Amino acid sequence: MNLPETRWLLDLQRLLPIRSHFVISGSIRDNFLVTLDTTVIDASGGNAGNTATSGTTISTTLVPLNRALWVSMKRNDYRFLLLYDPVDGLRVYPDEPAQRDLATRLFDLKLADGCQQISLESLSKLMKKLSAEREARCALVIDFASRIPRKAEQLSDAEHRFFVAAEKISLTASAVVPRETGGVPQYNPVLWLVNRAQDLPSWFTLDSERVASLVISKPDFEMRQAAALQLAPLFLGYDKADAAVRTQFVKSFTEGTEGMSLSALSDITELADRQKLAIGDIEDAVRCYKVGALDNPWRKDYLRKKIRDAHLFIEDRVKGQHPAVVKTLDILKRSVMSLTGAQARSGGSRPRGVLFFAGPTGVGKTELAKTLTQLVFGDERAYLRFDMSEFAEEHTSARLLGAPPGYVGFDAGGELTNAVRQKPFSVVLFDEIEKAHPRILDKFLQILEDGRLTDGRGDTAYFSETILIFTSNLGIYVEDTQGQRSQNVKPGDSYETVEFKVREAIGNYFKFKLSRPELLNRIGDNIVVFNFISAEVASKIFDGMLRNVARRLQEELNLQLAMPASVRDELLLRCTRDLSNGGRGVGNQLESNFINPLSRALFEQELEGKQRVTVTAISEADKVISLTLQLA
Repeated sequence: MNLPETRWLLDLQRLLPIRSHFVISGSIRDNFLVTLDTTVIDASGGNAGNTATSGTTISTTLVPLNRALWVSMKRNDYRFLLLYDPVDGLRVYPDEPAQRDLATRLFDLKLADGCQQISLESLSKLMKKLSAEREARCALVIDFASRIPRKAEQLSDAEHRFFVAAEKISLTASAVVPRETGGVPQYNPVLWLVNRAQDLPSWFTLDSERVASLVISKPDFEMRQAAALQLAPLFLGYDKADAAVRTQFVKSFTEGTEGMSLSALSDITELADRQKLAIGDIEDAVRCYKVGALDNPWRKDYLRKKIRDAHLFIEDRVKGQHPAVVKTLDILKRSVMSLTGAQARSGGSRPRGVLFFAGPTGVGKTELAKTLTQLVFGDERAYLRFDMSEFAEEHTSARLLGAPPGYVGFDAGGELTNAVRQKPFSVVLFDEIEKAHPRILDKFLQILEDGRLTDGRGDTAYFSETILIFTSNLGIYVEDTQGQRSQNVKPGDSYETVEFKVREAIGNYFKFKLSRPELLNRIGDNIVVFNFISAEVASKIFDGMLRNVARRLQEELNLQLAMPASVRDELLLRCTRDLSNGGRGVGNQLESNFINPLSRALFEQELEGKQRVTVTAISEADKVISLTLQLA
């Protein structure tokens, strides 16, 4: 394939006749694909006299910015580059005798070990002389220019004089035609390499019409594809692979590195070489680079076995939500089989799974998230939880995602991005998502589509190995035309009714209230609606909680709990009278009707030597619940 053109180099060549200074920002530390002309000498010759012959070969390679810049400038008859940075000072590029001698003569350089330390005042004089030089085309590259001023808007006297001189030189310089070679008029330019354009004084770049700003963007698909073709032979087994395998390798390498630099592609190749990864392991190599771990728990055989047998395990912890459990397991199985987003042309960077748990409070949404974490990672505490009610204000996005550059705390990163970088294989729970500020929700568009997010420091967190779970109570209550909240669904409604009304309310919320249908579209059909718990399920939840109370009594007080069936039934009736608050409501009622009076009664007793407590009766007087106990 033909080598795609590098945009910023094309813009530089186009602007050289009309611009004297260039501020180059963006991916200045990236590598760039260039075509090199190499002279090859054949000593064996090709005739009877065995005379050496020579020829020119064309090769494509990845090189740093200075080399790419020199290749481009050389084709425009530039003889050498002068490179300056605040650490090493001034040097000549390329460091070859012809270029070094010419630059030394023209600019009276005093190089020691190839470098010369100069002050800002001397550097401004060098700029002035270079802009008027007519014997040879040349350019000055000021590297690490972001580090010259300590504060761009609070310059010292020396820094201020330097940038004023640079501004004046940019305006007074003229395009020149070398005396020896002739050609069209072009400037001998000064190129400032900065991390961000605002690292230089704003007036320097804004007040001079001769200063051009060039931004080096991340490589596009075509450029990454060309780089993948160049790097492919370095992978183990490439030379023996057939055309179909090679084509698939280039496709996977290109698509899997969306948003990455060409330097990252080189690093992935070196990582694959060190880990002895073959051409067929390119997805593992990319994932290892992204998340820093070669071991992939999603591909472990034991995980498939655990998920295959998971239905009873989950329903033992999340009771009465059979449709929700089935759909959740379907999405989890899809994730393990790497079929998430399989309908799209490229879905490899999306999260492993996305789940939107909706339904009444207290019915098991958070519990199911914990259970999934236990199932996949062996520890229910391994999930990352974010209570979105803490992010109801727009400015709180700085906490979650990191402050923008220039703001206080931007170098700390965000809570979310930092957590995912530390635990790339995890379940990430966003609790009560509807309580977050709408501008924060916009950030989830990038996570759901591209599987990555960049914080204020410029560091990227990859979500491609996570399961994202959103929980919401949307649809349980709705507002009427007067703004009054009314119950949309209630206990006793069929599951089909609850699911329909909740889904409808969620759609209306994202489409009409937030005006963000694209976010709902990214979530897709991954909405899992939970039903109200039934009386039968509430009874099971009650019994489980009662067993927890008995276990705690045994552990803490060495007492065995007992009660007649009639007391248990009365307590069940008190705790399950109102099921609108789900299992959490059952627990709250058990605490009020049993745990509190039990604690009060035991507090008044002498428990030394006692091994068994029997609750024989429950009574209520003046809204105070009391228990009758027998200790033995």
